[in-house]
Amino acid sequence: MTERPELLASYWTIAGGAEPHTDREYSPIDFRDRVSAAARAGFRGMGIWHADLAHSLKRYTLTEMKRILDDHGIVHVELEFLTDWFVDGERRVASDQTRRMLLTAARTLGARHVKVGDFLRTPCPMPRLIESFARLCEDASEHGTRIGFELMPFSHIDSLAKALELVTGANAPNGGIVLDLWHIVKLGIPYQAVAEFPGSYIVGIEINDGRLRSMPDLVEETTQYRNLCGDGEFDVRGFVDIMLAAGYRGPWGIEVLSKALRQLPIEESTRRAHDTTLAQFPGLKK
Repeated sequence: MTERPELLASYWTIAGGAEPHTDREYSPIDFRDRVSAAARAGFRGMGIWHADLAHSLKRYTLTEMKRILDDHGIVHVELEFLTDWFVDGERRVASDQTRRMLLTAARTLGARHVKVGDFLRTPCPMPRLIESFARLCEDASEHGTRIGFELMPFSHIDSLAKALELVTGANAPNGGIVLDLWHIVKLGIPYQAVAEFPGSYIVGIEINDGRLRSMPDLVEETTQYRNLCGDGEFDVRGFVDIMLAAGYRGPWGIEVLSKALRQLPIEESTRRAHDTTLAQFPGLKK
């Protein structure tokens, strides 16, 4: 029988009415309530978005947040999302503020990694991107955490080859790639190619489901119409099988950005997210 996986509730899966790419990216559900619901559903990890972190810090200190996580058995903490860490000007100034907040939180919360990337396919020569990534990883190392660049269609790093060039060029022991099944499918990357990506550079894996034929607006589809595992057309079990065979043993994130899921009560959304994800692992059930 397959070893029971440790599942991580990615931020957007349990963020309730938070809206991506708006000024309301923070969850209307209190941090303690989300942690409690995630733990009761069976999750061992959870994600915190930068805007939600800033919002939660208005009520809790980092030490209090850490205590809440520990009291509920949450051992895998994912912080996200940092952009513009490789540009100049006002965007970089804002990015550096977020960077300091995330890395400070990573130290106190014991975050396993911080997710970074780009949503705007911002032009940047690869040598500069590599250098900036290396410096970011060095900064993160001083705060006791890792950096995971998320490969996606909206980024300059939109292939396994570019991802490998980035991480090998940076040569940072705490730097790697976050692989999201959604982006893998939408980029048309074969599962076998993903399995052949060096495991030492895989910081995290996220799974979800959806339609194989993309909608005209991929941004809208990505942020509004993802499905829980088993509710779409992706071969989620096939992906899980091949990555287990390749040796991945880290926590599995479940990242579903869905306007339908955001309408559900937190207890229902966390339970459904956990149970449908666990069902993708051979020989396991709730």
